[in-house]
Amino acid sequence: MQVKSEGPKLVPFFKATCVYFVLWLPTSSPSWFSALIKCLPIFCLWVFLLAHGISFLGAHSSARKILAGLIFSALGDAFLIWQEQGYFSHGLLMFGITHILYSSAFGMKPLNLRAGLVIAVISGLSYTLLYSYLSGPFTYLVAVYIALIGFMGWRAIAGVQLANDLWTWTKLSACLGAVLFMVSDLTIAVNKFCFPVPHSRAIIMATYYAAQMLIALSAVECQDADAARKRA
Repeated sequence: MQVKSEGPKLVPFFKATCVYFVLWLPTSSPSWFSALIKCLPIFCLWVFLLAHGISFLGAHSSARKILAGLIFSALGDAFLIWQEQGYFSHGLLMFGITHILYSSAFGMKPLNLRAGLVIAVISGLSYTLLYSYLSGPFTYLVAVYIALIGFMGWRAIAGVQLANDLWTWTKLSACLGAVLFMVSDLTIAVNKFCFPVPHSRAIIMATYYAAQMLIALSAVECQDADAARKRA
């Protein structure tokens, strides 16, 4: 399947993303409307996956898990609209569940321990950077979250075996999506707990929407991954 053939189904997502950046609603006055605008691109990715048919989702567990992850992501987005009102940890929980679902969708084969080690080192360094700025429950909540997103990143990256030419656009899409997700969340953490990051909101949302689109795109060929997993 050519990636470009999925383009027309992604048009609503691109339009919704443009609406978010054009309106650029202030975060200082959270509302249900601003939550809707923020979540709209993710809703469009639900539709993108559903457009492939209920039978497709029924037959392929990886696609179902990614769809479930997108549902929890939308809930996380909504909670983060009201993060200054005490809902940041709720958003963290929703995205933690998202990463568990994505990790399960990407699977444990191939293992690729080298990639896991690299991600573990990056995750450890990230937590070391944040640790002195954290207090209270966030000291361990952030640690758990970094472990979950790091594990998700490892499983996505592990699937890309460039050296052996054992890669597909799907696996590459999942890998790039996971990396962008980690960049987005690290920017959130540094900006919230450490120091203001210039243009943080633009960086966070651009990398986040791109990450979710790439991960959703990786689901549409997951029947190949499922078949390969069963043969392994």
